[in-house]
Order: sequence, then structure tokens, then C-alpha cells
Amino acid sequence: MSLNQVSEQRCFAGRQVRFKHQSQVLNCEMQFSVFLPPQAEHQRVPALYWLSGLTCTDENFSTKAGAQRVAAELGMALVIPDTSPRGEGVADDPEGAYDFGLGAGFYVNATEAPYARHYQMYDYIVQELPVLLEAELPLTADRAISGHSMGGHGALVIGLRNSNRYRSISAFSPICHPSDCPWGIKALTGYLGADRSQWQQYDAALLLSAQGSKLPILVDQGLADQFYPLQLRTETLLAAAERSQAPAEIRLQPGYDHSYYFIASFIEQHLRFHARHLGLSAT
Repeated sequence: MSLNQVSEQRCFAGRQVRFKHQSQVLNCEMQFSVFLPPQAEHQRVPALYWLSGLTCTDENFSTKAGAQRVAAELGMALVIPDTSPRGEGVADDPEGAYDFGLGAGFYVNATEAPYARHYQMYDYIVQELPVLLEAELPLTADRAISGHSMGGHGALVIGLRNSNRYRSISAFSPICHPSDCPWGIKALTGYLGADRSQWQQYDAALLLSAQGSKLPILVDQGLADQFYPLQLRTETLLAAAERSQAPAEIRLQPGYDHSYYFIASFIEQHLRFHARHLGLSAT
């Protein structure tokens, strides 16, 4: 087995497990978490891939979102990767800033030195991790994808570009238009270079406007979010969904901020949304 188990806790009759493995795509050792519902003891189950935001690891969603109870009821696995490559020799932001480098992989395939050697998070999420997990764990090839903030950006981009690999997409407080917000401009310049034509493939608002979506989309954005609208640019996603007539529900939630209190408030609705499209009972 190419997975090394780090820890395991019993949770809602299922298993919350943490693994390490050597990533060939990222050229470093990676750590991630998986919740396996009780149904996985005797059958393969579909999985929701959760992509976390800036500064997060695989532990934030696992410990703060409260998702396992509903996932156990539905028979849905939760796969929570880390947010960037890590370890000795992995390049970081030269000034140690939180919004680039370690903990801030932005789910792109970097082309600029020194980041191109390790920062291939798009291929890691789309290709390497599902192949590994579906070979080693009791998971089917039925997948959905979701995420928060930087991870919401990743979930939207990956789902829109890979409609044959996923059944549904959702996001909390996503960075919708990274080509035109401070976080995104810094990250895309650093990882991809100054040619903005290379950024378009990682911009959810531009992708949705140009091609629409074959997959159903659910997005929640808190109106008391300290990063809304400057960094998140939710209005661009709303306009793109309207323009392309995409099957997207984008909800603006009064009073909610950017925190995991917001995620915990609506995660059950998101899990049941994905369950319907994964063929699970979601009543």
C-alpha cells in the first residue's frame, strides 16, 4: 500500500483517517485526511473532495465544519487534501506572506521558477489523488467537489474544466475572479507569469461566462464577509451564471462572515445537494 496511515479516530460510526504519501506530481511528501462513513465497511462509496483556503491544512475542515455526521448518514466519503506542497526544498513566498507559497497553492499548475517543480496542485487534485485513493480505499469513481475561499476557487475551476470527472460543484466564499483581485493577481503572476492569457484557465468567472456549466453548482457567500467584495468578486460569478444560463444557485447570506461558523451553518445543505447528484438518498 502506498499510503502511510498517520492517525485514525472513530467518528459517527465511521473512520476519520489521516494519511501521508509520496506525491510524484508534487515531488514531495503530502498529507491528507479522509472520512470514511460506516457504509464503507462493506461497500465502495462516492466521495466529496473538499479544497481548503489560504493558510489551511487538511485539518481545518476535518475539525471545524461538522460535516461527518451528515456524511455518515448519507454514505459519502470526505477527502480533504492539503492546500500546497510542503517540506524541505519547497519554495515559499520570499517574504513569508500568508497569501502565496506554502499553504497557498491556489490549485494551479505553476509554470514559473522556482514554483514549477512542486506547485502542480491542479494535477494533484484532478489526477494523482483520485487514482491513488480509488485504488487503495473503498471509494467509487463517483466524485463531487467543494471548497472554501481559495479552495472555492479551486473547486469551481476544477469542476468547470472536468465535467466528466465530477457530478456537482459547490463553494463557500470562493475567489470568483482571481484575474482581477489582489490575492489572485499576486498568485497567478507568481505561479504563471505576467501573461494574463495563461490566467484565464484558472478563473471561474471567465470560464463560466465562456462555456457555461454542464454540472449543477451551489455557492454561498456571506454578506458580512470581510473579504467581500474586494477579494471574492462574487458579482462576476453571478453575471457569468446569468450570461451563460448555467445551472447555478448563488446565494448571498446576510450576516455571515468568512469563518468556519459560516461553513458549519450551511455544510449540511451542501452535502445533501451533492448527495442528490451522486445518487445517494438526500432527504
